[in-house]
Amino acid sequence: MRQIWIPRYGGPEVLEVREAEDPVPGPGEVRIRVEAAGVNFADCMARLGKYPDAPKGPLVVGYEVAGRIDAVGDGVSAHRIGEDVLSGTQFGGYSDTVIVDQVQAVKRPEGLDAVTAASIPVTGLTAWMMLMEMGRVREGDRVLVHSAGGGVGLAALDILKWKGAIAVGTASGHKHEALLERGYDQLIDYRTVDFAQALADGPKFDLVLDPIGGKSWSKGLSLLRTGGKLICFGFSAGSPTATSGKLPMIGAALSVPWMKFNPLSLMNENVGTMGVNMGHMWEERERLAGWLHQLLELWSQGILRPVVHATVPFDNAKEAHRILHDRENIGKVILTP
Repeated sequence: MRQIWIPRYGGPEVLEVREAEDPVPGPGEVRIRVEAAGVNFADCMARLGKYPDAPKGPLVVGYEVAGRIDAVGDGVSAHRIGEDVLSGTQFGGYSDTVIVDQVQAVKRPEGLDAVTAASIPVTGLTAWMMLMEMGRVREGDRVLVHSAGGGVGLAALDILKWKGAIAVGTASGHKHEALLERGYDQLIDYRTVDFAQALADGPKFDLVLDPIGGKSWSKGLSLLRTGGKLICFGFSAGSPTATSGKLPMIGAALSVPWMKFNPLSLMNENVGTMGVNMGHMWEERERLAGWLHQLLELWSQGILRPVVHATVPFDNAKEAHRILHDRENIGKVILTP
């Protein structure tokens, strides 16, 4: 099999393709011949050696794939061989062959191609967890979505429109036209305008979805209405470059509103904070698979509309990482073996 390895920490140029023997599925497992693998910002952080959940390098990252089952282990029906599936992977997804628990390999509905399917698991499940499980979004709710043009931002938008909520997003100005056409009700260019100041005089928000961290969390809390929730799902404010070391992370950590997050402050303000890290839910395979089935049903109904910004071959994986780290993308970046 072919895999994209991080042999040492550094910029996108360190990524390299290596050959290895094909893995063999064990009891309860299936083997997927991968046709497409999703790229996520956490992968870039792992490449820089700044992602605490990643195994010690050298390593192969990757959280989501789509392809076809070509072998099964004991206890798995042979009828699954030849089945087109998508799946989450606990690292190792940058491979043309992966082994997963049979529950994780969810059958793709007819018409869902592998590239589109590989864009769904991480972003779709993250958006579902925040809006449906934690946020309990309802018709008429006002929701602020940071990184509106990313995969999670677009998946969240589809769910918000489905539920009849009002979607306000922050994104670079050059993305606004496409995002307004997509369905956002209002957009703020975070690079030229302080979003909290721009929104301070308007109606407050029921939910704020924030992958940035640091000062952004404090500003988000100030925009919540009574009963509102800030849902944190990343910490990009602390993301380093290949040469910046720990300084961005330290600075962002110092700007986190720790005093506002304590139970007494939240109680007095009648607001809440929540956190989402899908990488810490691998043991809940059946629950995740259930949510994934619901997302695929939304896709079948035309409600979930994944956007693929770029499809990049394994041999040029550095370009996939560059696109994400430079925040050029509207939607997902996908690797193809």
